[in-house]
Amino acid sequence: MQYLVAVRALCEFTAKQGDLDLRFTPSPTALEGIAGHALVTGRRDDGYQSELRLDGQHGLLRVRGRADGFDAARNRLEEIKTHRGDLSRQPAHQRHLHWAQLKVYGALLCAERGLASLTLALVYFDLGSQHETVFEERYEATTLQAFFEDQCNRFLAWAAQELAHRQARDAALAALAFPHESFRPGQRALAEAVYRVSAHGRCLLAQAPTGIGKTVGTLFPLLKAAPGQKLDKIVYLAAKTPGRQLALDALTRIAAPGTPLRVLELTAREKACEHPDKACHGESCPLAQGFYDKLPAARAAAVAAGPQHRAALREVALAHQVCPYYLGQELARWADVVVGDYNYWFDGSAMLHALAQQNEWRVGVLVDEAHNLVERGRAMYTGEMRRGALRALRLTAPAHLRKPLDRLDRHWRALLKESEAAYTVRDALPDAWLDALQRAVAALGEHFAEAAAAPPDAALQQFYFEALQFLRLAQSFGAHSLVDITREDARGQDATLCIRNLLPGPFLGPRIEAARTVTLFSATLSPTAFYRDTLGLPEQTAWIDVPSPYAAEQLSVRVAGGISTRFADRQASAAPIARLIAEQFDAAPGNYLAFFSSYDYLELVAAQFEATYPQITAWRQSRRMSEPERQAFLDRFVVGGAGVGFAVLGGSFAEGIDLPGERLVGAFVATLGLPQINPVNEEMRRRMQDAFGAGYDYTYLYPGLRKVVQAAGRVIRTREDKGMVVLIDDRYARRAVQALLPGWWELKALRSGN
Repeated sequence: MQYLVAVRALCEFTAKQGDLDLRFTPSPTALEGIAGHALVTGRRDDGYQSELRLDGQHGLLRVRGRADGFDAARNRLEEIKTHRGDLSRQPAHQRHLHWAQLKVYGALLCAERGLASLTLALVYFDLGSQHETVFEERYEATTLQAFFEDQCNRFLAWAAQELAHRQARDAALAALAFPHESFRPGQRALAEAVYRVSAHGRCLLAQAPTGIGKTVGTLFPLLKAAPGQKLDKIVYLAAKTPGRQLALDALTRIAAPGTPLRVLELTAREKACEHPDKACHGESCPLAQGFYDKLPAARAAAVAAGPQHRAALREVALAHQVCPYYLGQELARWADVVVGDYNYWFDGSAMLHALAQQNEWRVGVLVDEAHNLVERGRAMYTGEMRRGALRALRLTAPAHLRKPLDRLDRHWRALLKESEAAYTVRDALPDAWLDALQRAVAALGEHFAEAAAAPPDAALQQFYFEALQFLRLAQSFGAHSLVDITREDARGQDATLCIRNLLPGPFLGPRIEAARTVTLFSATLSPTAFYRDTLGLPEQTAWIDVPSPYAAEQLSVRVAGGISTRFADRQASAAPIARLIAEQFDAAPGNYLAFFSSYDYLELVAAQFEATYPQITAWRQSRRMSEPERQAFLDRFVVGGAGVGFAVLGGSFAEGIDLPGERLVGAFVATLGLPQINPVNEEMRRRMQDAFGAGYDYTYLYPGLRKVVQAAGRVIRTREDKGMVVLIDDRYARRAVQALLPGWWELKALRSGN
């Protein structure tokens, strides 16, 4: 049996050494790297071969990869690396790794073509100056072959362990039994659909009611399918922390202790960092010092220790004195199931997607609460630059940076002279402004490289990263996005230039195609055309709408049609809504949630309710609640309790929380949840109309009603639950609105006193 390994992965395992050191300038973007490679190879003579596919064997290892370029006339093999700034400041471990990769490629080329010797050239291309720095050495084929065999021998024991693990894992998954006595109603249909699409390498859009066990119903069949489909990894993506925890809990139930299944939870860097006051290099952070020297022992301990949830990963990392965040990044290569946020697969610089492409993994992807992916996708591919941030930097930036920053500000002034409107949509990106931004970025990159030993200025670094993101998006700008300028004041002292993504499909679609199979699931994925269009799903995407296991009599859904919650009527609506909530509470005391479309509306009605009905316990969701504060809000929903929690529609308490039985007996939903009518949304409406002929529905109606159904879904969590939902707005009487509500609901008009 063979173990396939990419040249880059082999060398990263065997040749990295020394400290973790992120002081060298941030790596160029993928697009910049591709462009830089093209510029370098374009300078070469005719007959130069680029992207040379090489393959070799050593014992059970099959090693393959693509060398950057070979000049047969000069017998020279090149490895091209793009960079910015002073190359002398490059950490030693990076140069060592680059030479290792090049030597392995050289050995493979000599073996393939029978070469007795070969010149190896490490070419560093400065994106700013367009200058090449070349380090060149000549090697005998026997020397290169010895180096290749040494690298392989260092990896062989790990490869043998990985092959044994894969065989044991696949045998265990093939024999996996469903973790409960039986499937819940609807859960089997969902599981069968997931299994079928994985077998055919397709994408599935699955709408399934809240409470049927979607997490187990998607993970179990994909785990069962993994051996037959030769899946290297399963990636479970969730929008929020509760969703990730549900997946980890489900995996614990599915794979009993001792099952050879490596589970890894990926955590954001800011949450995993042990020393946020220190820089990421060995001279500052003790967990970066000697990171790559200590990594082999930490890696071995982690894969032997069982599931690497956040706490377990931290424990292993600290025991070996390495950074938990970067240990997690390393373990993603060796895990069978990775649980993390959407951005790990769908973002422009997504780590898991990049690793899958480099290593040619077969990946099964599960996307939890997939209705969130539309807005999250838009945010991932939106970038903005604020003039106010630039003006503040000009006052504090080092003297050598003021010239490029001043030049950018002059172009800001010229741009703002073109229109004095508070909001302006442009036909195209401003070329002169972009050129000034590019020059400023180049200057900042050189500054950070030169000043690598000193702690970076946080504001300057933030501006730099925002500018890099903006320039990346400018390279891929198209009909899926728009360019707009928003003035914060009449003089334009603070204005924002935004590349605003409206249609994430062109970006997300290729990520979906890159996986062997993808299942996107949620309780609210109707109408399907909206999600197919906006997410860029393949034409052959399968669809399943799992019937609800709940009876209409379990959930009393009533419409308070005599109240208008339109923006102009909100002041007048506060007292009637407060009275309606109080009447229901008096009739059936218990725990209730009341949802509103904004914090302002929530506070208006909550204040009215608390003043008029002080005898009823009430608590409110507040802006920017911490995790402990959110948990304290939920902890008030206790069995036998009675009170009303006021929350925001679409917020952290409107989906992804579980309050079964008496913990929640009812919900009030004020408004249809429609997004605000503002210049940005109106421009989106026009674009959606042009693209799909359904501008109002795609911009306002579908996103709004999705929030309503999600919020109402908090009430009925099991087949034993009973409860009520009151929909507050006269527009719920419209057929077009009712058609977007769950079919098993039976809507009845609510009269005061019911």
